[in-house]
Amino acid sequence: MARTRRERTKRVRAPIDTSHHRRLVNPFEPLKVLSDDQVAHLHNSAVRYLADEGLRVLLPEARELFASAGASVDDGEMMVRLDPDRIAEALASAPSEFELNAPNPERSVTVGGRNLVLAPVGGPPFVSDLLQGRRPGTLADQENFLRLTQSFDVMGVTAPCVEPDDLALNTRHLHSTRATLTLSDKAPFLFSRGRDRVRDATNLVKLRYGIETGPETDDEFAEHVRCWTNINTNSPRQIDIPMSMGIIDFARRGQANIMTPFTLAGAMAPVTLAGALVLQHMEVLAAVTLAQIVRPGAPVLYGAFTSNVDMKSGSPAFGTPEAMKGALASGQLARHVGLPWRSSGSSASNTVDAQAGTETMMNTYGAFLGGANWIMHAAGWQEGGLSASYEKFIVDIEMCRMLAEVCQPVKVDDDELALDAITDVGPGGHFFGTDHTLARFETAFYQPLVFSRANYEQWTEEGSQRADERATSVWKKTLADFEPPTVPDDIRASIDDYVERRVAEGGAAPD
Repeated sequence: MARTRRERTKRVRAPIDTSHHRRLVNPFEPLKVLSDDQVAHLHNSAVRYLADEGLRVLLPEARELFASAGASVDDGEMMVRLDPDRIAEALASAPSEFELNAPNPERSVTVGGRNLVLAPVGGPPFVSDLLQGRRPGTLADQENFLRLTQSFDVMGVTAPCVEPDDLALNTRHLHSTRATLTLSDKAPFLFSRGRDRVRDATNLVKLRYGIETGPETDDEFAEHVRCWTNINTNSPRQIDIPMSMGIIDFARRGQANIMTPFTLAGAMAPVTLAGALVLQHMEVLAAVTLAQIVRPGAPVLYGAFTSNVDMKSGSPAFGTPEAMKGALASGQLARHVGLPWRSSGSSASNTVDAQAGTETMMNTYGAFLGGANWIMHAAGWQEGGLSASYEKFIVDIEMCRMLAEVCQPVKVDDDELALDAITDVGPGGHFFGTDHTLARFETAFYQPLVFSRANYEQWTEEGSQRADERATSVWKKTLADFEPPTVPDDIRASIDDYVERRVAEGGAAPD
């Protein structure tokens, strides 16, 4: 029986090697939206404001640390006013670049410089797909997203892709961290939600690296950056108790803190872009200073999430022109203070549609062209962060893989110039059948996951599926074919034993 063209094509194509997606380097000079004088004015204004007005810090221990470093502290109002010289010292001690080590050394990434790390969606309470619709997230969903994250080289680290709402809060972190450490060998994310949770999660990461648990091994653990967390300040001008604890605990252990103010212009920040940026900048400076007081040289990132709200509904808006300009400006501010910069790829769309693609692309390209070192929510973010979508994860992976290919250097040598092929074809010919083309058939161009490049007749012959419908087949097949990374039996057993013991003890106590 004759085979269709699609079947013949599927037969000859070999799997594409994407290992070159693991350590991405941005080849472009960062775009600027502000002049150097404007950047300096924003920075100096933030420093002066922190000295004159300060910000509220709810954790007494954090206020004591600030006071020990020369800050003016009002415990009654819980206000901290920072010495500009101390801020400058903190920025000088924070590394501009560091290695984030993964359990599998081949999965380690460099943060800072021209390096680019793409991270998946993090934190939504809901999950959605075309098969079951929108629903509360579960541990099974988080495990599936970990499998998807592990399966695509372009995702540089793991993330809390969805909240496992089927688990009790006091033990949720134990099950979620175990899943992270056994379903992926990329650098793990840990939540900062109180001392017990950070201690448990850190102990589990220690076990994954073959290090004994307990505070006596903290110095050994701190010899390398092995995990990361995200700190959200309570914009405007407040750092709450769990986030203060997270800054302190991760800095003490020498692990990576992303300091991310939640500055949505018109809601938690001034409605002007400049006002939102100066508020973002002062909150980052305060959080970074606290980390450096705890441990000079602690790895930190300048987190930027500045966007705006829809002034008609009050809902967060992403992928807007303001968000893109805010990203470019944030990159300039981060470079001004010498810190690696985290941005985001986000969308407010409720489904996998043109709005979702456009907004995510606007946000992601604003970050990429602005020189971001870390792009969070690069795959799967939907509904303004309320939902993690299986289909959108795959569609976004398509975009991320294309971005990774843009990062690859252009070769210009005699073989690539193909002058002999041009001569052989002659004027008015074509290159489809030349030896030069056939030798590169598999690797000449990017091979898409879900995007169709067929003409209309071929598309209808293939079943006329939309990109999100094709994405369903991709994520289902990816999960079906998934093979977990190798974890030594003794390490896996020690992780299981720790989780079971801590669950039996009742898990994390409320802080």
